[in-house]
Amino acid sequence: MRYIGILLFPDVEELDAIGPWEVLAYWTRVFAGDGWRVFCLSADGEPVTCAKGLTIEPHYSMADAPALDVLLHPGGRGTRPQLTDDRHLEWVRSQRPSVPLMTSVCTGSLVFAAAGLLNGRPATTHWDSLEKLKEIDPTIGVRPDDRFVDDGDTITAAGVSAGIDMALHLVARLASPERARQVRRGIQYDPQPPE
Repeated sequence: MRYIGILLFPDVEELDAIGPWEVLAYWTRVFAGDGWRVFCLSADGEPVTCAKGLTIEPHYSMADAPALDVLLHPGGRGTRPQLTDDRHLEWVRSQRPSVPLMTSVCTGSLVFAAAGLLNGRPATTHWDSLEKLKEIDPTIGVRPDDRFVDDGDTITAAGVSAGIDMALHLVARLASPERARQVRRGIQYDPQPPE
């Protein structure tokens, strides 16, 4: 069994976590034979109140979570204090050697940048935080027009709903493009812009 962990923290943006959860949970439950499982974790394993008031109970704490194959770090207002939280940044850095694939949604990439994980690499974030990403680390090749940027062992997604697209890309990468199409159909994700 291989594991995908979605990190939760106070003031996490709901859809940054729940959008990918929907995609990944549908995939891992309906296609259990693919050998993947997704769960949520938080620093202490206690319920987390998100940016717009939704409370989510994680499955694990950072200390008791299974070893990760993929870490997904969402964004939201809660990432701002993380940018100067040495303990959090050290935990993120400590995942790099053992977690084969580090992913972020929205301003989660700011945390990766502050932890030094995006030095000299291409990345994206929420449109309103592109300048902040450049400010944190000027060596990052910021990609303002990409929904997500896959740079091998690191994937960053743009804002909020882009996490759904990135999660479908993960399914295609970790299983197959056909599986990603099946998941997309299963969750009936076929966005049309409003008129």
